[in-house]
Amino acid sequence: MSELSRPYQLMAKNNAWANATLHAAISALEQAAFEAERPGFFPSLQATMQHIYEVDLYYLDALQGGGIGLAIFDQSPPETATDLGAAQAATDLRLIQFCADLSAETLGQTRVTKRSKGAFHETVEALLLHLFQHQIHHRGQAHVQLQSAGITPPQLDDFHLEYERVPTAAAYFAP
Repeated sequence: MSELSRPYQLMAKNNAWANATLHAAISALEQAAFEAERPGFFPSLQATMQHIYEVDLYYLDALQGGGIGLAIFDQSPPETATDLGAAQAATDLRLIQFCADLSAETLGQTRVTKRSKGAFHETVEALLLHLFQHQIHHRGQAHVQLQSAGITPPQLDDFHLEYERVPTAAAYFAP
């Protein structure tokens, strides 16, 4: 792990762990409870988790120069918690690999994000920082929705520190 890419790799691994942890808690829900109306920006836990997944795909496409752009949102995301969790895990691995390959040159490069108001050029560094913040923001909303479903939300902020690091997080630090 290069010193330059290390913070991005750690955030990508934290993201993968937090998503896996949250999806594990969600897996206890029946499909109807997963789809049920909940408080939050999105009307259900399903919609919140689908949004995280779709936006991850959108930004990964931009970062990797895939050219799909907004058409990603025309695809139907997985509907069951199990299928969505598996798809999210695959996407998380793509992000980890992208971050593992980062260089100073790559971080400074620009990528195009196509928006409803046109195409915008953003640095890879800015896109990554935004993506990590976006994921944290919406996982917080899913946390509340999970609690409203009667399931104790899992601890999602014990990844980086040695102090009280949950055992499942430690696996993401293995070489």
